[in-house]
Amino acid sequence: MAMQEIGEFKYPNRKPIILLILAVVIGMLIVRWYKNDQKMASEGKTGRWSCALFKKHNKDVQPPAVTETKVVTVQVTNQPPVLVSLRQTANSTTNSMVIEISELEEKKALVQARKRCIEFLRQPMEPSIRDEVEKHAGRINIELVMTPAAMPEKQEYVVQPGDSLEKIARKFGTTVDLIQKSNLLSSHIIKLGDRLMVLSGKFAIKVSKSRNDMIVTLNEDFFLRYGVGTGKFGKTPVGSFVINDKIKEPVWWRPDGREIPYGNPENILGTRWMSIKASGSGTPDVKGYGIHGTWDDGSIGKAESAGCIRMRNADVEQLFVMVPMGTVVTITE
Repeated sequence: MAMQEIGEFKYPNRKPIILLILAVVIGMLIVRWYKNDQKMASEGKTGRWSCALFKKHNKDVQPPAVTETKVVTVQVTNQPPVLVSLRQTANSTTNSMVIEISELEEKKALVQARKRCIEFLRQPMEPSIRDEVEKHAGRINIELVMTPAAMPEKQEYVVQPGDSLEKIARKFGTTVDLIQKSNLLSSHIIKLGDRLMVLSGKFAIKVSKSRNDMIVTLNEDFFLRYGVGTGKFGKTPVGSFVINDKIKEPVWWRPDGREIPYGNPENILGTRWMSIKASGSGTPDVKGYGIHGTWDDGSIGKAESAGCIRMRNADVEQLFVMVPMGTVVTITE
């Protein structure tokens, strides 16, 4: 019997124990991975095992916020930042100049406006701003000179016995036309004791052949700029001259000696003529040159004349009133 019992003995089944151990190990690994994934998610990272198994947990974890990116356009220049800043400041300053002058002009504070124009024009500024200031200065100067308005370059004069407009003009170095116009006189007749505002400042004229323009100064300060025409092929002479004759409604003598009367379409001198003669050392003693009007405004700003300085008729008539005989005319290349 004993031997039979021994022969019938069977070893116990160990498979359930092994499966149990494997399940425990796998469970521990899963718990470890789960905790590690939680930690990485809380730090904003993506877990290595973020899959469908953990989606339920990770649905409450929000992705990092996406910040809006603004595109800033930067203008690149070749100028240093300091120079750009200085230029912007200068532009702001020069624009304020124009505004200040405009406001003074509107208030009819013309003497003060003119003073500011002169001060500003002595400073460096952008060409466009300079042009604007010069236009203001020209308008202001003309209004001051051509009307009874007071200005530092004018004197009040009481007519004395034996006076005439011609005598007073010679005394102050001005023109009869200007005294008459600026005092609103309808004729040359004046009476003893009349009070006149008379300009005593000194005009000068500067012509640039390359720019085809004329700058008029009063006591060496900017007064007005005119556009002009000059001689083709550089025929306009350069140097220092003076005005030595003035004629209204001039006759033109053709090169062949034929007289062309004023008003004839062939007469090229316009409404006024002012001849010039050399006065400076080294200036050629030329004949037949001068400043005159033109019927062809399209020639202004160009080198198309036979050598004289052309001006629009309205401009040369204005200049004719202001400048006396002996006014210095400087012509440069």
